[in-house]
Amino acid sequence: MKIALVPLAASALLAVFLTGCEGDKKPAGGTAASGDPAAGNAKHAAHGEGPHEGAVADWGGGTYHVEFTVDHGKQEATVYILGGDEKTAAPIKTNAEKLILSIQQPAFQVDLMPSSQSGDPEGTSSRFVGKHEKLGIVQEFAGTIAGDVEGTPCVGEFKEEPHK
Repeated sequence: MKIALVPLAASALLAVFLTGCEGDKKPAGGTAASGDPAAGNAKHAAHGEGPHEGAVADWGGGTYHVEFTVDHGKQEATVYILGGDEKTAAPIKTNAEKLILSIQQPAFQVDLMPSSQSGDPEGTSSRFVGKHEKLGIVQEFAGTIAGDVEGTPCVGEFKEEPHK
């Protein structure tokens, strides 16, 4: 009976995170925040590679961005929290003390734990790291990065593109 509740609980948690950052309803870049993931994806197409050569996604209506990178040999994902400029580290404090990485194909989840960089104030982190054997698969990953920033749930959808 408990096993059946795990997917239900995971779905409920993902539904909360898919609403985006609730506290950020102000316009970003002169346009109103819609909360519609499809509308946000058109905007995300403009994101290029991040400063760590990873896939960048909006995370918080322009307040934050997340950059997904993967080291297939280490079976490790690293997510960087970036500011609105998509370049500068933006240390955050998470209430859950972790972020959740959900990969679409093959479907799996990874807990990303804080791994502070030099310059991050104590109690915050601009880098989160997690390991999973499926990250060793050499492919372009797509998925979501979800977390709670000081009580505000945030989610960002990313998609890696083939490297040139």
